[in-house]
Amino acid sequence: MEQLAIFGGTPVRKVPIGYGKQYIDEDDVAAVVETLKYGDLTCGPKIEALEKKLCDVTGAKYAVAVSNGTAALHLAALAAGFGEGDEVIVSPITFAASANCILYAGAKPVFADINEQTYNMDPKEVEKLITPKTKGIVAVDFAGQSVDHDGLGEICRKHKLILIEDAAHAIGTRYKGKPVGSIADMTCFSFHPVKTVTSGEGGAITTNDENLYRRLIRLRTHGITRKREEMVHPSDAPWYNEQVEIGYNYRLTDIQAALLISQLKKLPLFAARRRAIVEQYNRAFSDMPEIIVQKEIPESDTVRHLYILRLNLEKLSCNRREFFDALHEENIYSQVHYLPVYFHSYYEKLGYTKGLCPNAEQYYQEVMSLPLYYALTDEDVQSVVKAVKKIVAHYSQR
Repeated sequence: MEQLAIFGGTPVRKVPIGYGKQYIDEDDVAAVVETLKYGDLTCGPKIEALEKKLCDVTGAKYAVAVSNGTAALHLAALAAGFGEGDEVIVSPITFAASANCILYAGAKPVFADINEQTYNMDPKEVEKLITPKTKGIVAVDFAGQSVDHDGLGEICRKHKLILIEDAAHAIGTRYKGKPVGSIADMTCFSFHPVKTVTSGEGGAITTNDENLYRRLIRLRTHGITRKREEMVHPSDAPWYNEQVEIGYNYRLTDIQAALLISQLKKLPLFAARRRAIVEQYNRAFSDMPEIIVQKEIPESDTVRHLYILRLNLEKLSCNRREFFDALHEENIYSQVHYLPVYFHSYYEKLGYTKGLCPNAEQYYQEVMSLPLYYALTDEDVQSVVKAVKKIVAHYSQR
């Protein structure tokens, strides 16, 4: 028997559509198989080849491939010199790792409210939070849209702060024509399967600063160096290496690197399809008073990782949970991005309380993420649109 939708009748889809999914083709499979058959499995040439490819894509001078996006953020926070007694400003609308990396380094996260139209960190809110203890900013390119680099850059120059850009959502995005990855002091990427390109798990940090690059390379591999100029007790012995600081095993494998190199070759294709899907959603929802479409700043040529459906609850006789459940009954599987970080019980234990960022808290009550990935067909997109319009029509208070 066919499942009944929440309002009766049959769902708009028989087969569910998830909110995100990787796309793997035969070239990707061949790249991995070739490495398994003929290459080093770790610490081999594919890592250097990947880092060169990432520099080509982002315009950065240096790239450091790591095991995941959280590792990238952790190493960036350490390389920035964040530590005990420091404050680092971060957005609350992000995955917890953006703030956790500050805690890993021993510093204190300070949450700056978002712009209520773009959902990115608001530079005006950042400026209000600067104190003598402020050491840096972790700015999140939420949903793929670039942060306001002009506004944040001015703040960083004025107060001599380090800018780490969390671009986990934003590979391929440009700001004023410059690729994300070449603008901030350090930019961190994630290559999880729901991202635009994937290596299964994986991450990277890009930078134009040679000193930061060398530190990141050491930190990635236990704090050990083979460079004589970095050693306390240098030796000519070919086998000699020396741990000069505490570091981590955050290496990426050559298997993952081979997959990601292949995926990056398809980035223009993936980016174009994501933009086309976003265009279809925007056309469908822009004239609906019950739906608020995320604003995109003109400086950002965005490759969207997420499509945020924001409900104008004043126009609907339901709450977000009811709308979310109704979509699920139509076999459209959405997700919520994100719970404000300081709402997590761990942060509550640290003394953070609700009310810190009113725009972020209001945003959280009203949003969910619609399906957005390369393999989504136009028919799939129209199924999502049809489901949203069906539910809006049911709950509309017009």
